[in-house]
Amino acid sequence: MSNWDVIVIGLGGVGSSAAYHVAKLGQRVLGLEQFTPAHDRGSSHGETRIIRQAYFEHPSYVPLLKRAYDLWDQLEQETECDLFERTGLVEMGPATGVVVPGVLACAAEHQLTVQEWSRASVREKWPGLEGDPDWKFVVEHNAGFLRVESCVRAHLAMAMRAGATLRFEQPVVDWRISGDTVEVITDQGIERADQLVIAGGAWSEQLLSDLRIPLQILRKQLYWFEADEGQFGLEAGFPCFFHETPAGYFYGFPSIHGSGMKIARHSGGIPLERPQHCDQQDDEDRALCEAYLKKYLPGVSTRLLAQASCFYTSTPDENFIIDRHPKHSNVTLIAGLSGHGFKFSSVLGEIASQLAVGSIEPELELFQLDRF
Repeated sequence: MSNWDVIVIGLGGVGSSAAYHVAKLGQRVLGLEQFTPAHDRGSSHGETRIIRQAYFEHPSYVPLLKRAYDLWDQLEQETECDLFERTGLVEMGPATGVVVPGVLACAAEHQLTVQEWSRASVREKWPGLEGDPDWKFVVEHNAGFLRVESCVRAHLAMAMRAGATLRFEQPVVDWRISGDTVEVITDQGIERADQLVIAGGAWSEQLLSDLRIPLQILRKQLYWFEADEGQFGLEAGFPCFFHETPAGYFYGFPSIHGSGMKIARHSGGIPLERPQHCDQQDDEDRALCEAYLKKYLPGVSTRLLAQASCFYTSTPDENFIIDRHPKHSNVTLIAGLSGHGFKFSSVLGEIASQLAVGSIEPELELFQLDRF
């Protein structure tokens, strides 16, 4: 007999949301996490993540994003926490590049409000934010950032309020199928459930080793540089930004109450065989980010206030995996978010609950496992 209706492995961005949404359906839920709540060992930490709807990566993400926006707004209301800051987002790059043409095409297809601005208008509105003279510039006002650790804590709190049992610092050793039941082996014993949701982030390949999913783990760096709060601060109205440059993709955030301007490179990263926390610096990455600052945000200091690392867990096509296990229909997996998944975690948790409990069958063709 099962101890639980549903077990969720991993309580980061997606897993915390899944635990909440499954518990909200009246299920007996156990959430298991190998680290502490809202930890800094995976992919769901580092103060902020950009959220946007005009998705240059693929227009099929937009329906998910519209639902994600609704769910983030609901979560703010339910918890009375400040989670989603609509700062606006400036995206810029070559007219023949990937980002700006993709944003405009997506906005046209889904009737999203995105404005084309001139370089002069951007510089006038936000002095210190630069782009090349021949670039195009687009502004999405209904975009901004999520306060990432607060989002995870909010989902965890709501999961517990809905009746979920959450256990931290309890690593999962393995899982197996026994008849109609899923058995999850932890370092403290065996738990049994009718359904299993695997939201293991960078540990997904280990948890799903039988499937040989082609996932690439990358260690990415995040930097906070000293910046004038009166010019580059959140309270001064500075936006989030994304540059498509000859040296790759870079993005950043306004300084939040003196924390410094957070900058990171969406391109690159150090490939890893297994996820492992490491404080080692990536000198090449930092040099590229400093060069980017000097050219495109010349008023920001290169004096480093803080830095952190996180993981991208990428699929070959950089689209998510959202599916049931091909051999076990009572095992749901969400993996390979490829460095652009946190903004979706509210809706991915809801989808996980739908797949596990069978309340609705979502449209997931782009994200199915059999494409590999």
